[in-house]
Amino acid sequence: MENDTSYGNRPPDGLTWKQRLLKEVGERLDLSRVHFLGKLPSEAHLRVLQLSRVHVYLTYPYFVSWSMLEAMSAGCVVIGSNTPPVTEFIEEGKTGLLVDFFDVTGLADRVCKALAEPSRFDDLRKNARNLIATDYDRDNICIPALLKMFAS
Repeated sequence: MENDTSYGNRPPDGLTWKQRLLKEVGERLDLSRVHFLGKLPSEAHLRVLQLSRVHVYLTYPYFVSWSMLEAMSAGCVVIGSNTPPVTEFIEEGKTGLLVDFFDVTGLADRVCKALAEPSRFDDLRKNARNLIATDYDRDNICIPALLKMFAS
């Protein structure tokens, strides 16, 4: 399962995405600090998010997936692409951090700062979690709104 593809296509060269990453930058990675988890049951995925300090979420105008919202609700600092679907949820410096989709240096800088100074982002984590709990609770807000929409 670790090498399976969930969204999108497999790489055209026959490698897995993990193999491509390791081929490109493997010798520069400290593999004692990089973990390839593959697919996880929901409970395990939530535990990983709760232990994580940063969740990088890049999408180029597509739609927001549940993973970003779960990361926000778990208290991760979300560093997302400054693209329309992400900015519906991430307000710069309040509920997350935004970077230009193609700004690799800016992304790396933001991730390093969030990891180096985690307490600096405590309010941001709380605001993100509060936004999801208050405005996007699945059972009390989202499902009733969806059912109402289908009923009309």
